Amino acid sequence: MSDKDQQDKNTHFGFQTVAESEKAKRVADVFHSVAARYDLMNDLMSGGIHRLWKRFTIELSGVRPGNKVLDIAGGTGDLTRKFSKLVGPEGEVVLADINDSMLKVGRDRLLDLGVAGNVRFVQADAEALPFPDNHFDCITIAFGLRNVTHKDRAIASMLRVLKPGGRLLVLEFSKPGNKMLSKAYDQYSFRLLPLMGKLVTNDSESYRYLAESIRMHPDQETLKAMMVEAGFARVTYHNMTGGVVALHRGIKP
Repeated sequence: MSDKDQQDKNTHFGFQTVAESEKAKRVADVFHSVAARYDLMNDLMSGGIHRLWKRFTIELSGVRPGNKVLDIAGGTGDLTRKFSKLVGPEGEVVLADINDSMLKVGRDRLLDLGVAGNVRFVQADAEALPFPDNHFDCITIAFGLRNVTHKDRAIASMLRVLKPGGRLLVLEFSKPGNKMLSKAYDQYSFRLLPLMGKLVTNDSESYRYLAESIRMHPDQETLKAMMVEAGFARVTYHNMTGGVVALHRGIKP
């Protein structure tokens, strides 16, 4: 493929079709806009249930003292904070995010909470992680994979930096199995979510994109197949809240 063809290749930004080179900037603009009130909006959007989804992710991670953990798209640091306690002073947690506004909010929040000694902050692209091969015991990516342009590249990059026997956990919005729930979820996503975004952050369009990006994300079985194709073993997923959210887990052989 020529450089021009590569530059002209298109992808999805929500329901819009945009050039791949444009998507990263537009996603960045979304998170620059919402970073300051990201935690508040998460609580409002999920009724606080996102904390239960993340707690289950922690429980399934199998993280122990001394482990090295990578929290990709770690945002404001909810998972990083918990992992920091689990790995202890001999372990390490890397909070990575491609968006410098989100990374700054997460760093400031964790420092304010006294979480610092075993945590590093790295601005990184999930498609090309700047870490050595076979380095981490566990990788998590919570509500971030759907924003990645080449999800297959990101999954392969995560596999590379995991140690053999290491675990990848992908927590992401997914596809409800019940038709009635799916219809209600659509109404909520496309009517109430942008309204809340307008009222709380004065930014309805960013939250409209977030709703659209959820619909464009692969469903549970498709994402499972992508992880298997990348080389992960024993890939399973757990539906939560009727499939509104799914937690995928895979092991590096």
